[in-house]
Amino acid sequence: MAKLLPLSSLLTAGLLSSTAAFACDGPIKVGVLHSLSGTMAISETTLKDTMELLIENQNAAGGLLGCEIEAVVVDPASDWPLFAEKARELLTVSEVDVIFGSWTSVSRKSALPVLEELNGLMFYPVQYEGEESSRNVFYTGAAPNQQAIPATDYFLEELGVEKFALLGTDYVYPRTTNNILEAYLMDNGIAAEDIFVNYTPFGHSDWATIVADVVALGADGKQVGVISTINGDANIGFYKELAAAGISADDIPVVAFSVGEEELSGLDTTNLVGHLAAWNYFQSAESELNDEWVTAWKAKMGEDRVTNDPMEAHYIGFNMWVNAVTDAGTTDVDAVREAMYGQEFPNLTGGTAVMLPNHHLAKPVLIGEITADGQFDIISQTTEVPGDAWTDYLPESAVLVSDWQELGCGMYNTETETCVQLTSNY
Repeated sequence: MAKLLPLSSLLTAGLLSSTAAFACDGPIKVGVLHSLSGTMAISETTLKDTMELLIENQNAAGGLLGCEIEAVVVDPASDWPLFAEKARELLTVSEVDVIFGSWTSVSRKSALPVLEELNGLMFYPVQYEGEESSRNVFYTGAAPNQQAIPATDYFLEELGVEKFALLGTDYVYPRTTNNILEAYLMDNGIAAEDIFVNYTPFGHSDWATIVADVVALGADGKQVGVISTINGDANIGFYKELAAAGISADDIPVVAFSVGEEELSGLDTTNLVGHLAAWNYFQSAESELNDEWVTAWKAKMGEDRVTNDPMEAHYIGFNMWVNAVTDAGTTDVDAVREAMYGQEFPNLTGGTAVMLPNHHLAKPVLIGEITADGQFDIISQTTEVPGDAWTDYLPESAVLVSDWQELGCGMYNTETETCVQLTSNY
């Protein structure tokens, strides 16, 4: 178990080491694999900035194993195959010790074969569809049981939603998440004809027809709700069209899984008040540690810059990695991986994140309402929920578990008691 820092030291993260055995013949290199251009730059640039701040703070506290940490930043430019190329460049040319990166699942899956071939280590900070567990990735964002399922429960139980529009960007995360949600909704008595599913390309801008289709779904008077897995700058056009159509959260509530404070910062949120997002963190979370983090972020980046959930995931992941390296006394990937299991670190919402043997975190689930200032009023918060790599709501996945610590397998079939496969070509 990782040693925890006193509150006053947490912003500089991690533990300093006097380990003499580690030969420091240069900086410890941290790869930053986030799109700084293209459709995902609206979301990913902040994560690059987050990593630079975390590394700067750690260096101010003395570095790691007696070494300076160096951020090696590349721009995969929202070009999914380029994530593989840039990951290989980071590992073989720059010789980084770890990578923090990706947003979309297609970019993560692009990098996976390279990570596994070269035994690289990546921390992935964004909510995703599950149905994956790589020994070379730590998933610090939410699995479906830590975001999508609780948000759907909120629609069913608290808002009385009877018809569902599942709107997503056309790639693996929305499609797999919506497959899970369709099965879950039907298990909960929602008829197949009361579920409308639609996918649009990255960067999609013409939302008039789709919004009209959603409105028409409620022509019989039943309450309609939108579950949004729309990613990137397409969200701007979607919310603007909702406002232009005069649709309020009272009429048709929207709960988004990829819209946070950063995405809202470019919008007039007056007409979005009351719409929802489900994450594991919001800037408005009330904790002393979060107050310190937000203050430090704004002092570095400017008062208009906001914090968000994937940023907290990098905050947790980086600090856990620092502590694991310190515990292992080396940046060697195999040793660090073993030291990661059971790592604990305070999250920014007042609880504790724990790294599980399936490479997922235990995290709280928060649901927030959009406020007029582009922030979120937290209306629901759970205790820490263990992340599940394999959903219980798809039959082929319900029999699978991930346990890299004891079983050495991310895809273990509990019925046949065999490891289905070790690499991530699922």
